[in-house]
Amino acid sequence: MNTDKLSVRLETVAKYVPIESRLADIGSDHAYLPSYLVKNGQISFGIAGEVAKGPYQSAEKNVMAEGLSEKIVVRLGDGLEVIRPGEVDCITIAGMGGSLIASILETGKEKLDSVNRLVLQPNINAFAIRSWLVENNWELIAEEIIEEDGKIYEILVAEKGEPLKPYHDVQEETGLLVGPFLLQRKEIAFQKKWSLEKKNWNRIYKQLEEAAPSSETEEKKKELVKKISLIEGVLSNEDGEWS
Repeated sequence: MNTDKLSVRLETVAKYVPIESRLADIGSDHAYLPSYLVKNGQISFGIAGEVAKGPYQSAEKNVMAEGLSEKIVVRLGDGLEVIRPGEVDCITIAGMGGSLIASILETGKEKLDSVNRLVLQPNINAFAIRSWLVENNWELIAEEIIEEDGKIYEILVAEKGEPLKPYHDVQEETGLLVGPFLLQRKEIAFQKKWSLEKKNWNRIYKQLEEAAPSSETEEKKKELVKKISLIEGVLSNEDGEWS
């Protein structure tokens, strides 16, 4: 992967960045994504934000080597600290846990007034992001699920709007967990992800069955039974292939 050829994961993130955007890529690592977008004429300005000094220096070096310093600013800082109010209209955050992404958005909420679109790629726990979007009046407008190098990733795209609109035709609890748009399509990667999750939950349930009984253990078992039942309903279809 480099500034000319992204991974499938980052290519999928890139395609949801609107043309002529002023972008902040949070946790930019090598600044591959903003560099790629500038070189392809997709964004007019980019900020590559990094909290760790090593990746920050790597991003700075890459931007300079590509001759993109006039269009991409590399900044060291935590989350949305690297953005000034009104500076960008699109934010990408990719390759972190969903809870961390939601926390970054919550902590930097005051920086989102000028932002029209969020493109978010959690490695785990997309539920935390969908929940945050609903609670903060962001409408999920698109989702993708992909598999690359044996790992499954979800990409969530949101704009300001009607936060409950995507959940009108699905049970909200189910939609928040698995994704309302992904639920409609039930692609192979989706089926694989949730089959593996169900298998893992069953394994944990068996471990809890063998553990010393306690109110906490019973509560966890109830929660797991509920999740397993929900996913069995999601994966079942008319021919029973994924039941």
